[in-house]
Amino acid sequence: MTSQSPESRLREAGTGRRAVVRYRIPGGLTDALGIITALDPDSCTLETRSGAVTIPWHLVTAGKPVPDPPARRARPGGGMLA
Repeated sequence: MTSQSPESRLREAGTGRRAVVRYRIPGGLTDALGIITALDPDSCTLETRSGAVTIPWHLVTAGKPVPDPPARRARPGGGMLA
């Protein structure tokens, strides 16, 4: 079985899909979770909760599309505060 590279998996998923990307930073690794907004020859960009993150491909160590987050549950009692 041949394993796809993280770049190949993310390119196959395409823009508009939710994904997680693990990449190197000074002193270790970190993850970005968000919607893929751009895939170019040098990098990928994800729109995360804290803003856009552009990650050069040479720093990516893992990446894959992930399911959409579960729907938020309504608060008991209709969410109204007393």
